[in-house]
Amino acid sequence: MTTALRYQTGFGNEFATEALPGALPVGRNSPQRAPYGLYAEQISGTAFTAPRHANRRSWFYRIRPAAVHGEFVPHRHEHWHNRFDEAAPSPNQLRWSPRPIPKAPTDFVDGMYTMAGNGGAAVQSGVGIYVYTANRSMQGRFLYSADGEFLIVPQQGALRIATECGLIEIEPQQVALIPRGIRFRVELLDGEARGYVCENFGAPMRIPDLGPIGSNGLANPRDFEYPVAWYEDQLGEYELIAKFQGALWRAPIGHSPLDVVAWHGNHAPCRYDLRRFNTIGSISYDHPDPSIFTVLTSPSDTPGTANLDFVIFPPRWLVGTDTFRPPWFHRNVASEFMGLVHGVYDAKAEGFAPGGASLHNCMSGHGPDAETFAKASAADTTKPDHIRDTMAFMFESRAVIRPTRQALDADERQRNYQDCWAGLVRHFDPDRR
Repeated sequence: MTTALRYQTGFGNEFATEALPGALPVGRNSPQRAPYGLYAEQISGTAFTAPRHANRRSWFYRIRPAAVHGEFVPHRHEHWHNRFDEAAPSPNQLRWSPRPIPKAPTDFVDGMYTMAGNGGAAVQSGVGIYVYTANRSMQGRFLYSADGEFLIVPQQGALRIATECGLIEIEPQQVALIPRGIRFRVELLDGEARGYVCENFGAPMRIPDLGPIGSNGLANPRDFEYPVAWYEDQLGEYELIAKFQGALWRAPIGHSPLDVVAWHGNHAPCRYDLRRFNTIGSISYDHPDPSIFTVLTSPSDTPGTANLDFVIFPPRWLVGTDTFRPPWFHRNVASEFMGLVHGVYDAKAEGFAPGGASLHNCMSGHGPDAETFAKASAADTTKPDHIRDTMAFMFESRAVIRPTRQALDADERQRNYQDCWAGLVRHFDPDRR
């Protein structure tokens, strides 16, 4: 079945949507006979007894239950895995150039490449960080992760993501959040695609509390868009790819699993346009902590300390007087994996390209390079500075982010990255304030 893309808004809302009139049962979740001869099926993204405000679940009314498929067998994937302990992590600052688009036919699954991560599905905490490069749509195959939710961040090429809950389209500077267990297919709208994926093994991501900021600002709930019900009633020789406990499995399936005719609940995929982020900053002096740029957060068991924060650095005005305006030199207890979607990042003059990445782990010193430092130190801070035409992001975790062996050995790794700070020479003069 085809339909125009439509969305319903509000982060974490309880939605009710049907592709056929009357497909949603009235007054009960699992009636003796569901409308249209459909099967009722619940998908739970949290424990049944999770507090109501944190509970994630949806009811699907579908043509066939999700249990209808063949036996899963291991599916080997050379580059997509969760072996975060195969190389000893080091305190060195790391940076990579963009991975090239492959020449051989490669879809979203085949083009996934593990960069780094920590924790895992077995301990229900941590993250997996991947990049993808692809030149064709997924054909005859579907994917889901039993390990965690996917945050998909395109850098090149628009995607159409066909899910059990409906259709989502995203382009660079938009992101999609696919909950744990939701089955989907990725189609390329521009022929080639590259981007980033963060798999969250911990508590589901949510928009952060605003505290003294008040009731508005940062990512507003109304800007998160959820698909309306849509379904496929197709037979064929397909395969279902499952990510389970850090490994991939495949099973034959004789029909499209995207056969949900109606659904209600809050365990559903959504998209968000990063250009709608309401950026907040200092209007007097000093550079606030980057936590003010948090779009989504996965909380840990320690209040105020995240399993994962998704942070962006969008266009903004810098107006602090007598202030070093770029991100200052710093060392964090948290670990930071950064990517660049568009434009130029204001803390680096060169070397950090769209599609590239950097990793600064716990207590590893980092900050602007020598050229950026010199420029910012001499800037006239009586005048505002408009940072425009840029979109950088950060996956930040309380745990050390461990790069994989393949990422450390990759041709794209910039082995002279530390040279960007070599020009930071001594200026100290005890006789001249």
